[in-house]
Amino acid sequence: MKIKILILVVLCISELKAQLYNDYIGAGHNSGITVTASSFVGTSSPSKTLDGSGMDSKLFDASRFLAQSTFGAKLDQITHFRDNWEYEAWINDQFTKPTSYMTPKMETIWQQVLDESDDPDSEFGPSALHFNYAWWENNLNNQDLLRQRVAYALSQILVISYNSDLSNWAESITSYYDLLVRHSFGNYRNLLLDITKHPSMGYYLSHLNNPKTNTATGTSPDQNFAREIMQLFTIGLVQLNQNGTPVLDGNGNPTPTYTNADISELAKVFTGLMGGGLEEWVDWKSLVDFGDDIGMIDKELPMVMYQPQHEPGVKSFLGHTIPANQPGMTDITSAVDFLFNHPNTAPFVSYRLIQRLVKSNPSQEYIGRVASAFANNGQNVRGDMRAVIKAILLDEEARSSEAMMNRAHGKLREPMLKFTNACRIFPLYTTRNRYWNNGYDYYQSTRQHVMYSPNVFNFYLPDFSPVGDITNNDLVAPEFKLHNTSTGITYINTVNGWAGGVWYEEAAMTLHEWGALFWSWNGTPGNDDLVRFATSELLPYAHDSEYIINDLDKRLTHGQLTDETRQIMRDALNGTYWSWDTVQQTWRFHRIRSAIYMFMISPDYNILK
Repeated sequence: MKIKILILVVLCISELKAQLYNDYIGAGHNSGITVTASSFVGTSSPSKTLDGSGMDSKLFDASRFLAQSTFGAKLDQITHFRDNWEYEAWINDQFTKPTSYMTPKMETIWQQVLDESDDPDSEFGPSALHFNYAWWENNLNNQDLLRQRVAYALSQILVISYNSDLSNWAESITSYYDLLVRHSFGNYRNLLLDITKHPSMGYYLSHLNNPKTNTATGTSPDQNFAREIMQLFTIGLVQLNQNGTPVLDGNGNPTPTYTNADISELAKVFTGLMGGGLEEWVDWKSLVDFGDDIGMIDKELPMVMYQPQHEPGVKSFLGHTIPANQPGMTDITSAVDFLFNHPNTAPFVSYRLIQRLVKSNPSQEYIGRVASAFANNGQNVRGDMRAVIKAILLDEEARSSEAMMNRAHGKLREPMLKFTNACRIFPLYTTRNRYWNNGYDYYQSTRQHVMYSPNVFNFYLPDFSPVGDITNNDLVAPEFKLHNTSTGITYINTVNGWAGGVWYEEAAMTLHEWGALFWSWNGTPGNDDLVRFATSELLPYAHDSEYIINDLDKRLTHGQLTDETRQIMRDALNGTYWSWDTVQQTWRFHRIRSAIYMFMISPDYNILK
């Protein structure tokens, strides 16, 4: 019954939320109790746990920091961080790591697919499937952990999606994602200009082949990109103070940032862009023309300007005027620079990056500090992503234990981060030493996978607030948009699948999808590449439920496991034992996998504080 209660807590939106704690994080959130010798090898001291002096708080802090700044960490990585790094030094070291790009991995994978196929000519691709293979292969092998985590955050702000015709061309998605990767430690201005010129963005927001005004036909430039570069990428809908609060008019209402007239004028700027080259298979001509569609053009080259289709006149928007008859690219650079330097952009972008990395409800002071770093990195440089990243991850609101006690602190882990974390907490067993994840199975269960947003507004809006306690307390929780009765149940079933099939790990038996974290699509189930947990490092301690719980608390809940949840797990694990199974002792596998299952569906794990 207690396990059922634990599951119901995860399912219920009103219950799965940040909690208000006023005690030491390692005390089980209870007062007036005495702890006697309850320690085990490799866990905490048997005494002084209630005031924290006997607990490894630095290890817990390292675990939480890596959960915010990476896609997840194994216990030895957490321990290594604790013993060797201070936060800023680790960030500086990450700035020096070699960049792992998507495009070469995707091309290698596509060639492998062709080489292994019985009929290469019938293979379709490279497509979104091969992008998924490359993304997972990259992010389960890479060293540039922070860069990739920031790139993923940017992919939810500067959105394109293969939930469109782009799914047919993996090179269009990988090339765009590589822009995000490259500029994650660069400057937001350069990133903004490059995504503006990228053909995938041009196709997705329809300024590829966007013609100038035609008075004869009564047509005007498409306004889609002009609207979204303001609303979603830079300045937002209302004027902001540097702390992210809205600027109010004389009646106490938020002041809009732009009008429909501003959109119409800005749309004129983004005219005349066409493909930068042709695909190799286009053999009937050598030069790209204005109007050549996304399928024909080289999707890795920036768009170029076709001046005859660029709006020639003056463009005036937001009080900024671009003179008539300039080169089209000059107009575009001028518009992007103006939006980048707009006072709204620093708090607007800072707030969204904080939400993606640390917490859903940053204080005004936190937003203000990060926005200040965006506006000036200390050397009069605006938009320095390295300064912004440091400001976000090193801020007292991200690092202090006191901030964690605030009920507004933290965020619901989004499905993708639950998945990546699951894939990084233990070594992985693979059938062919590769990590090709088709991605679609998890998307069907949780409605999220990288670069598969339903629209340009991402999977959720920054101000989404589910009905109930969160709304009643004037808080937001964007990720709850994806958490409902359907996805809650399917996530639980998915985790059960990850933790299942325990006897396959050590026994020489036929592999099966049951018990696999993910697999590729190679035509038939028997040929699929399976990837599963390798939890053998915990097997020597399978008899010791307390050890297992403490170990997973370090990996998954960062020392924040509540006493209530701990007791539910303790009771369940102690009941996982079969006295008759004296030979294979499969109960040991079940005990470890059951612990992983309970941790990953618990509120303590699902809320990252």
